[in-house]
Amino acid sequence: MKEKIHAQFVKRFGANGTFYASAGRINLIGEHTDYNGGFVFPGAIDKGMMAEIRLNGTDKVRVYSVDLDDYAEFGFAETDAPEASWARYVFGVCRETIKRCGGVLKGLDAAFAGDVPLGAGMSSSAALESTFAFALNDMFSLGIDKFELARIGQSTEHNYCGVNCGIMDQFASIFGKAGSLMRLDCRTMEYKYYPFHPKGYRLVLLDSVVKHELASSAYNKRRASCEHVVAAVKAAGYPVVEYLRDVDMKMLSEVRGVVSDEDYMRAEYVIEEIQRVLDVCDALERDDYETVGQKMYETHHGMSRLYEVSCEELDFLNDIARECGVTGSRVMGGGFGGCTINLVKDELYDGFIARAKKEYAAKFGHEPKVYPVVISDGARKLE
Repeated sequence: MKEKIHAQFVKRFGANGTFYASAGRINLIGEHTDYNGGFVFPGAIDKGMMAEIRLNGTDKVRVYSVDLDDYAEFGFAETDAPEASWARYVFGVCRETIKRCGGVLKGLDAAFAGDVPLGAGMSSSAALESTFAFALNDMFSLGIDKFELARIGQSTEHNYCGVNCGIMDQFASIFGKAGSLMRLDCRTMEYKYYPFHPKGYRLVLLDSVVKHELASSAYNKRRASCEHVVAAVKAAGYPVVEYLRDVDMKMLSEVRGVVSDEDYMRAEYVIEEIQRVLDVCDALERDDYETVGQKMYETHHGMSRLYEVSCEELDFLNDIARECGVTGSRVMGGGFGGCTINLVKDELYDGFIARAKKEYAAKFGHEPKVYPVVISDGARKLE
């Protein structure tokens, strides 16, 4: 990828620049916990975005997307926003950086490409934002701390790309460390690294290549369910409760007659999922990957039956994983399509992938896409 980017950079801009990169991410466990004040457990992966960048002596950013074979040029004023949606990510990072450093950026040339599969839930946009946020901070010696770099990416999504996302994707892209997953407390923003070196296992995503249209409206409904339960628990004599993170199963049972069955199920899933993240952290400190896998299956069951955000294709892939003896498998991300994430013993890997491809294609008319991933470093300058 580096050679491909460099060839285009020299062709378009006629000189050498400096290389920067950042990573896509997986989330091992902890879905729909972020907006409930709980924990998520992401890691950066060995697929991401890479850019070659240099100052150009002008007041313009000139940027070329190698993968899309598309070029954009823009200034730094709010009114200079480019038309192309991909270029708005780069423009947004520049604008959000200016807001934070209070200074003026200088013009630059950039060419970039990536190997994060688009639409597979590995956060290619966060990888792109983090690459440029890290690069600007380094090139202009701005002294912006890592959390603020992550927030630059998040604010870019909010203010320039129309996506009201949480912080997890950008956090993982900036803070990622090879051989470690990160437990992020979504309420306090405290985080801790946990060792992830599953000798004898592989981590692989199976992409259903499906995205169901109702995802955004269904997501909003589930957030509302969580808020209904929090309000009911507060009214039942627990005024300090702020999120479902603060609710236990005993408190939930006390409001069973007050909330709907649907709201009760949604809350039950979230309360159990927050505990599963903590259980997985404990298991990793013991190198107990069998328990990690068991918790992944429990998450899938909860997302499918209680939170109801799975779909036929994802349940099918999860069932095949279980039948093949895969250690752990679950839907990754918000649901209604996307990927399963699977923790597979080396000796079972080839058989599992072959069977999943064959049986999925027979049922749904196309094979799932297969993405092996390794936990790797996040945003960085390449020497």
